[in-house]
Amino acid sequence: MGKSLNGKELGTGISQRKDGLYQARFMNRFGKRQTIYAKTLHEVRQKLRNEQYNDEKAINVVDNNVTLDEWFEIWLNTCKKNCRSSTKGSYKTHYNRIKKELGWRKLTGLNLIVMQEAINNLDTDNARKNSKKILVDMLNKAVDTDLLVKNVAKQINTVISKEEKKERRVLTIRETESFLEQARDTFYYNLFVLALETGLRVGELCALQWQDINFRKRVLYVRHTLCYFSKDGKYVFEMHDTKTNNGRRTIPLTEKAVNTLKRQKLQKQEIVLKGKVAPKEYENLVFVTKNNQPTQQFLINQCMDLIIRKVNKAGIELQPFTPHTFRHTFATRAIESGMNPKTLQRILGHGTLQMTMDLYCHVTEDTLFEEMEKFERRCS
Repeated sequence: MGKSLNGKELGTGISQRKDGLYQARFMNRFGKRQTIYAKTLHEVRQKLRNEQYNDEKAINVVDNNVTLDEWFEIWLNTCKKNCRSSTKGSYKTHYNRIKKELGWRKLTGLNLIVMQEAINNLDTDNARKNSKKILVDMLNKAVDTDLLVKNVAKQINTVISKEEKKERRVLTIRETESFLEQARDTFYYNLFVLALETGLRVGELCALQWQDINFRKRVLYVRHTLCYFSKDGKYVFEMHDTKTNNGRRTIPLTEKAVNTLKRQKLQKQEIVLKGKVAPKEYENLVFVTKNNQPTQQFLINQCMDLIIRKVNKAGIELQPFTPHTFRHTFATRAIESGMNPKTLQRILGHGTLQMTMDLYCHVTEDTLFEEMEKFERRCS
């Protein structure tokens, strides 16, 4: 039983300090001694009853003082410890968009209004969606850790601008032919052709090694992806396994793909004969720079931009596109040629058929006319 300064009994766990402030203590459900302060005895008893009720109903948290910034570091380095460095980098990018407005706030001070306001200030719905994903996962883990009682981030609305969903870019047959014609004498011509013949992602093309290719069986094994990202203030390359088991796959090679890889082998040998030395861990890469270093999307984009300008100078209009367009183009040509969608799913390395059909198979204007001509012939 605690006592007041004049010796009066105050009740279990309640006492009065020398400065006149009343305090109450109890052991909460986390095994932690919790202390409550108030200026009057009545007030401290009321606060004690409230805190004990919250503890009994499990609607209290283990620590009221953890900020969102502090929790992000814990979440990233503990909950996401086994993620790739490049993936962690993308998490930081999405979090940094809301860091200024929310990072300083305590987890227990995050309500739907303050989070929604921070999300509303972002430029696009896509940015809002990505930042919300980070918030929801962080706060889910905070609930599991008893730092929060409820995750209200799940109720955040990310559709503010209502941007029209852009159609994924696919090259028509004519555009593909025009691009390859102007690309024929460029350094990355073989990479462009292989991308169009296999549907490989740009990271998979950059990671491709000669031991991944079996010319006798005419197959290519997708085992890795090459990532280029900022780490500790410096851009670095890292070879990673494919993200999922579906990504690890075997792709049969067309005649054009086989011939392209043979040309690339000769091009690589010429680079080596010029005395260009590759880093030891990247000696067997199929596609490299002119200095025998690992290559990456920025350099490939630069080459593509020059080719697109040449195509336009030749009088053929070709809008800029990225290396990922080759993947969409491969998928669309495959469906147009009658490939079984389940087979295409395996080649692209997708987990679901829906993803293959919804994201990677497109109807080009050429196809529209061809299909209507077929319809006309059937009905005439």
